[in-house]
Amino acid sequence: MLEVENLWVRYGTVEAVKGVSFSVPAGSIVSLIGANGAGKTTSLRALTGLVKPGGGELRFESTSLVGLAPHQIVNLGIAHVPEGRRLFPKMTVLENLTMGAYLRSRADVASTLAMIYEHFPILRERGRQLAGSLSGGEQQMLAIARALMSRPKLLLLDEPSMGLSPIMTAEVGKIIRQINALDVSIILVEQNAMLALTLAQYGYVLQTGQLVMQGKAQDLLRDEGVKKAYLGL
Repeated sequence: MLEVENLWVRYGTVEAVKGVSFSVPAGSIVSLIGANGAGKTTSLRALTGLVKPGGGELRFESTSLVGLAPHQIVNLGIAHVPEGRRLFPKMTVLENLTMGAYLRSRADVASTLAMIYEHFPILRERGRQLAGSLSGGEQQMLAIARALMSRPKLLLLDEPSMGLSPIMTAEVGKIIRQINALDVSIILVEQNAMLALTLAQYGYVLQTGQLVMQGKAQDLLRDEGVKKAYLGL
């Protein structure tokens, strides 16, 4: 579904991503793990047109993403849940959800909302509530649901467990599995490597902008180097 080949991204003179390559098969969950500054978030931002690659090729279902505007990439079927959620705090839950469907028809919005409420019933209950007044877990649900309003084929999740309690982190993990069961492919970026590799089928380890390891998620979970560096084992 997605092929990233030799991706380079620079911020001025700083090379944030240095020749990274990875792929996402249709229907899969693929994780990118690594410490702060590893290049995980920048890789996602390059995929959605929020930063311009300095080199490399990005192909989604054989269509090049290089040079496309973010709204064009959303229209192809890619949605991005950014780090920190980036909700509109002074807008209601319902208004935030409809903002995620700005490229869709009114009929599509109604049917998609029904699907969203089936999977996130708390959001129906909170529909008139301001997004900024929600708990951290509810805000993360809303951020994911807003991205799903565009009916993506590929969902990019950036640090969805950040700031959440262990109970809420487990709930987010369950939600990610449910979304994947709806035939939505997922790239999961996480500092919580245990969560990411438990959910994913395949994983890539980034370090200071470079790909240093890759493999089946279960193999990475058993790797002594990964255990020591990322799992605290």
